[in-house]
Amino acid sequence: MQRCAPRAAAFAAALALASSLTLPAWAQMQRRFPANALRGEAVFHPAPGIQINGQAAQLAPGARIRNTDNLIVMPASLVGGKAEVHYTVDNLGMVKDVWILTTEERAKQPWPKTAQEAATWVFNPDGQSWSKR
Repeated sequence: MQRCAPRAAAFAAALALASSLTLPAWAQMQRRFPANALRGEAVFHPAPGIQINGQAAQLAPGARIRNTDNLIVMPASLVGGKAEVHYTVDNLGMVKDVWILTTEERAKQPWPKTAQEAATWVFNPDGQSWSKR
């Protein structure tokens, strides 16, 4: 039994080291937003309610909300919260996809807040940035 304990401890240490080496690379991956993603300040209400830039809206059936780690979160876990987000709207005007932004993503300026701005600006999908014409 005593010979197994050092092996188990060594295995646990190697596993912890391997985990710590892979997490930073995963955490540094840049999320890719579609060209129709707009930026806004979201206030989360009981589903399907959401407020974007002070305007009442509804989450579409099957809407996806992703946190700063790009993991899908349930709308009920965000009720009462506020966050700067990128979001898309479906053909019926309902909010389809929401990404809660990280500090680095919020720093990317400019980013359109309305469909009219997006129609007159130019999107660079590789750099995930916008430029005004």
